[in-house]
Amino acid sequence: MAQVEVEARRVIAARPEEVYAALADYREVHPRLLPEEFTDYEVREGGQGAGTVIFLRLHATRKRVRECVLEISEPEERTLVETDRDSTLVTTWTITPDGGDDRCVARVRTVWEGSGGIGGFFERLFAPRVLKGVYERLLENLAAEAERGSPTAG
Repeated sequence: MAQVEVEARRVIAARPEEVYAALADYREVHPRLLPEEFTDYEVREGGQGAGTVIFLRLHATRKRVRECVLEISEPEERTLVETDRDSTLVTTWTITPDGGDDRCVARVRTVWEGSGGIGGFFERLFAPRVLKGVYERLLENLAAEAERGSPTAG
């Protein structure tokens, strides 16, 4: 089995702390950011940053649906880590300043141990492309949310 990795990033015209606060709000804002590939979203514990537990289904393809119970931690400033209780899937969100107080870079990176055999070959080939597109739409939604609420956004 080989590790599969997906990463996407976007520059957002809003203050890093505002973008991070939006992303860490798993009860109100986070569900609005999710593209249609995510369904059955449910906050099971908490709702704000570390200590939150969420459930969701990710529809990677018409036939492939992955159920996730994600535990949220905050190991560093402006970093959220979502760890699936039932698999090796780990998603890390980082928000970093980008040349001033009113811009930042939002990054999302997911890694997991892929399947073996021919199925694993196709997983490593196609899953990163599909998931990157999903993440790009999610980051677009995050940018729209943060820029709409930011007093520094033009």
